[in-house]
Amino acid sequence: MARLNNRAFNILAAEVQRLCASKPLEKVRQDIVLRRLEKFCQAEGPPVTLDELRNTIDDIFPDFSEQVLRQAIKANTRASQVASVRQKLGCLTQATMGTALLAAGIWVLNLPYPMVRWPVARVAPIVLLPSYIRMDHDYRQAVSLVEQADQLVNQATSFDDIDLGAEKVTQAQQHLDGLPVWFLGYYPKAYCGWFGCSWRFTFDEFQEARAAIGRMEAKVFQEQNAQALLEAGTEEVDAAKQAYESAPTAAAKAQALAAWQAGMDKLNEIPAGTYAGRSAATKLEAYRRDYERVSGMVTGSSRTSSVIGAAKAFAQRAAAASQNPPHPVETWRRAATLWQESIRRLEDIQPEDDSYLEAQDLLATYTSNLEEIKVRLATEEASVRAFESAQRKTEQLLALNKSQLTANQMASRLQGIVNDLHRVQSGTTVYSEAQEMLASAEDKLTQLNP
Repeated sequence: MARLNNRAFNILAAEVQRLCASKPLEKVRQDIVLRRLEKFCQAEGPPVTLDELRNTIDDIFPDFSEQVLRQAIKANTRASQVASVRQKLGCLTQATMGTALLAAGIWVLNLPYPMVRWPVARVAPIVLLPSYIRMDHDYRQAVSLVEQADQLVNQATSFDDIDLGAEKVTQAQQHLDGLPVWFLGYYPKAYCGWFGCSWRFTFDEFQEARAAIGRMEAKVFQEQNAQALLEAGTEEVDAAKQAYESAPTAAAKAQALAAWQAGMDKLNEIPAGTYAGRSAATKLEAYRRDYERVSGMVTGSSRTSSVIGAAKAFAQRAAAASQNPPHPVETWRRAATLWQESIRRLEDIQPEDDSYLEAQDLLATYTSNLEEIKVRLATEEASVRAFESAQRKTEQLLALNKSQLTANQMASRLQGIVNDLHRVQSGTTVYSEAQEMLASAEDKLTQLNP
């Protein structure tokens, strides 16, 4: 690296030229100083110092600007620093590239392919040291993880053991996959001879480990499926028990019991050899005991459900008979009889029956409906009697000789007819005819009493 760079030289040369401008006799001094500065540019070594520049120039130009000297030193120092950094970076880059190439070469030579490793093993076996170390590590991890997985999976005491065992099986499989099968019978012997290891991982041992991992993978799969069945069956039974406890009717209780039984059937499907199967057997014993207890209660309440069903059937017929009024007296009586039969059946349900509250609720509704029917029946009967009375009085009036009756007598008879017709209430079968007769009778009565 030059002691004075071009930028610093140009700064100094510009100041020299300024001092010698328009002075032809100063040409000699200018050339002397520039030659001295060029020597610094050609020389290799540390950057020139401020004192060196001052000593170089002061004897020729005593009035040379101190500020220009410092500016040149600053430019020369910064450029030198940049050049130094670039030089170091260049060396570092070369070293990095060399290291990367070396690592890439070792990686290629350690690829798990016989056509690569065998020639290297014969010529430079030390290059395969990473492969031996990795194989040693994979072997030790595989043996340890297979033992842990076997303990956790085949002797599980909880579902957490199954989950942890599944993780160990996966890890063991990964380490076994890191062992090249074709490599087992050859290089471990040399590696153990070099480094004094005590392990001997033969092909048979490798196959046995793989078979054990395969069996444990199948075992984990069965355990996970059994656990899913256990959780689903348990949830169904628990939900059915809650539904039974909150069921408002016997039919709802029967439906809950059916779901209860379906959940227990699902628990019965779990293989007995699994941990979930052993857990399910314990749960099933308690579930069956509770089921037998509550199912007996439901059987006792089935008669009550039948009675309520029959009462509802009579109530439906009664409601159908009383739709779209008005109806004749016979229809209202038939509807009342049906409501009475429905009420009679509900009254047979005792307080100790499960559906007693439901029966009482229906009984209150049906009793109210019966009272309404009785009112409609009484209204129809009274209206029919009043209408028939008005008809008889009208027929009697028509049969009389009008000339034999005085106006007061005629008005009295018409008033009796009008009174009877006024007792005919709306919503009855005779109301329309009664209104027609009433209008005619009142018209005639008005004619007699203008």
